[in-house]
Amino acid sequence: MIKLCSWNIQAGGGSRVLPIIKAIAKSKSNIVALSEFRNNDSGNLLRNYLLRYGYRYQAVTHSSRNDNSVLIASLLPFNSEIYPSSDPQYSGNIVAAHFSAFSVLGVYLPHKKKHQLLEFITKLSSDHTSPFIICGDYNTGVNYVDQKGKSFWYTDQLSKLKKAGQKDAFRLVNGEVEEYSWYSHEKNGYRYDHTYVDESLAPIVTNCYYNHQWRIDKLSDHSPMFLELG
Repeated sequence: MIKLCSWNIQAGGGSRVLPIIKAIAKSKSNIVALSEFRNNDSGNLLRNYLLRYGYRYQAVTHSSRNDNSVLIASLLPFNSEIYPSSDPQYSGNIVAAHFSAFSVLGVYLPHKKKHQLLEFITKLSSDHTSPFIICGDYNTGVNYVDQKGKSFWYTDQLSKLKKAGQKDAFRLVNGEVEEYSWYSHEKNGYRYDHTYVDESLAPIVTNCYYNHQWRIDKLSDHSPMFLELG
């Protein structure tokens, strides 16, 4: 079984790096994709701790120390790729890990800001020969389904991603259940964090779920998402 953990660790982790790492290690995930990773002292500490727990293979983008970006770390070897042409302003928000059977695309999509990342991701997954798993904080979802209201941006681009052959792994497993990965101060829930899988991988998706306890314990303001392939 392959187990993938994708998680927005909130502003690089900061003083929460050690408990974040301990939680990841206990999860026994083979692959980890962390959004809101930052290339600063906390980020270096986090990467060193991941090395100690066997995550020898790592890839990050070339973002500056205060920018939110993405880290992929794995127990399994992969070839990495970054996409400096993905967006004029947010070129460090996507990183790929190419494994032998599939590719993992770790993403962090800006919240309610103009970007072309979803358009880029859709074309990339369509053109690539390897099936893609696209995971991370999308900062959008399906209105009236992934939130009670209709404030999501980029729902049209999300629909195009689905039409291009990407399946929402959480919905494949759980149907239209009401569940959220982030809550506002007003206690409004939003399912910002998603894992999409190429339709060719859908038959081997055995589970996809959130661990809300890590958010409740204040390791981050987002719940991590887990994908299991069998």
